[in-house]
Amino acid sequence: MPSLTETPGVMSLLRHATEGRRSKTGGGGVFKMFKLLPMLSSGCKMVALLGRPSKTMLADKAIAVTFFGYRRGRVSLAIQEDPRSPPFFLIELPMLTSSLHKEMASGLVKIALESETRTHKKKLVEEYVWAVYCNGRKSGYSIRRKQVSDEERHVMQLLRGVSMGAGVLPCLSEKDAADGELTYMRARFERVVGSKDSESLYMINPDGSGGAELSIFLVRLK
Repeated sequence: MPSLTETPGVMSLLRHATEGRRSKTGGGGVFKMFKLLPMLSSGCKMVALLGRPSKTMLADKAIAVTFFGYRRGRVSLAIQEDPRSPPFFLIELPMLTSSLHKEMASGLVKIALESETRTHKKKLVEEYVWAVYCNGRKSGYSIRRKQVSDEERHVMQLLRGVSMGAGVLPCLSEKDAADGELTYMRARFERVVGSKDSESLYMINPDGSGGAELSIFLVRLK
């Protein structure tokens, strides 16, 4: 099986990200908010604060991408057309939420999802099995969710009015709280479709600075 560095599709996407977006990334956008998570004591206040997006921010066709999970559990990735629509791509990544936090602390994160399915009868985002890489290192395999769980629905409902931000959400039950606080990070992403077998998502920094602090690549092997 080809590794990430041996896969032409992923390498093409990574080159596009590097060559087409050569600008300073100072970690001044959503990542700065994310670093404040240890200081947050109430997710409800954070949701209320970020639940009033300006009309200009929602006027374009940018999609919403959300990372969420318990601090001592695995992190999930949800991609939506807008914050109020159901996710068209939902997957639990093979990495701990705390590990993703550490990667984000570095100021630059690239996540690649590689489908080894060789049939092309499905749309790229409809593939089920994905190999997951974070900053060039393979994390493992994940299976895309066919149905939204009660807990995932709980998170999506709480964040219906949030266009971007990071914070702590109330847990669905006290039992779930045993895995630590339920954290989230949501941002708007530019979606670039390279072909039927490749897509790229680039985070749009809220402060208007150039460069994507977080990029997501989806590629299907040919």
